[in-house]
Amino acid sequence: MDQLKSDLAQVVRLALFQQTEDVRLFVARLVRKYRNTDPNLAEIMDTYLQSHLPKPRSVMRKALSFHAPENQLMPADDESRLSLLKVFEDSPDCVTPLLSQELQQALEQLIQERQRADLLLSRGLQPARSAIFVGPPGVGKTLTARWLAAQLKLPLYILDLTAVMSSLLGRSGSNLRTALDFAKTRPCVLLLDEIDSIAKRRSDNSDVGELKRLVTVILQEVDAWPASSLLLAATNYPELIDPALWRRFDLTIEFKIPTLDTVELAINQFLDQDIENFRPWLKILTYAFQGQSFSDIEKEIQRFRRTVALHAVNPIELVEDLVRARAGMLDHHERINFAVLLAQGTRFSQHTISEITGVSRDTIRKHKSKN
Repeated sequence: MDQLKSDLAQVVRLALFQQTEDVRLFVARLVRKYRNTDPNLAEIMDTYLQSHLPKPRSVMRKALSFHAPENQLMPADDESRLSLLKVFEDSPDCVTPLLSQELQQALEQLIQERQRADLLLSRGLQPARSAIFVGPPGVGKTLTARWLAAQLKLPLYILDLTAVMSSLLGRSGSNLRTALDFAKTRPCVLLLDEIDSIAKRRSDNSDVGELKRLVTVILQEVDAWPASSLLLAATNYPELIDPALWRRFDLTIEFKIPTLDTVELAINQFLDQDIENFRPWLKILTYAFQGQSFSDIEKEIQRFRRTVALHAVNPIELVEDLVRARAGMLDHHERINFAVLLAQGTRFSQHTISEITGVSRDTIRKHKSKN
């Protein structure tokens, strides 16, 4: 009875503040909550919900007129009280992520579809409602989701798996539905980050039934996702995801390890005001960092900047330390090119360069003379 009184008081409070969408969300939670203990009450509330569905509006008008209520209730896990969603509201002029031309074109197409949704709808077409970002860690999937939401002038909600995965059996599925129900009540971009951790192949016998039920929940939600919002998912391990989920997403967008050109752009950006200190060794740094993710490159560059600022270390000492650590990661052809760059841009002798790279001094001299 105390719980029922508490639920009634919450509905009254939301209604008095005229938070219609939050009332709908809360009542939907109550329907699920009382379905087993008081099915008659649950049925009555569900009937009221279904008979007062919100009127459909233009996708674009809903997106452009979005204003988050000041007192909106963010969904939280009942046990831990942790918020189920992380919220980001970035300005459209936020930093553009470093993207390949192919990736940039795919995202611009997605943005145009959302911004010109009325044109598509007039021709019987729907803008893409969902996309899955695939790629190794640190290549900018989350940053791109934030940038994409900012360009669409929508808030970004990121599902917090720590809060969703409740220690109480059966609560995780409820948490997931609650978070998704909340996101569906307003135009937004929702990111299901690390979706492979909750949407594994249902044939995986190592997982308990709870995780397999989560896959079913996600499949249902992707199918029912409203056109007024954009649903994104991100994974580092696409091979783990249930195949049925792939078919549900409108787009698959692949993020790859940065190319040499993009690595150089990233180094320039991360060095910021210290760029002049390292400009003579940009080509060497680019070769040393190839095959690394943006996040790994940024961490190392930030360490360089802190070291130079605190200890007035000559930048070339940091570059040479990096060279010794990374040379063994390159293939034979790359090591030859790297050895030539080292001969031209560092204080290493050809003997030392040969030891570091495994390239003979004769080979270094021959290729150096060609340049």
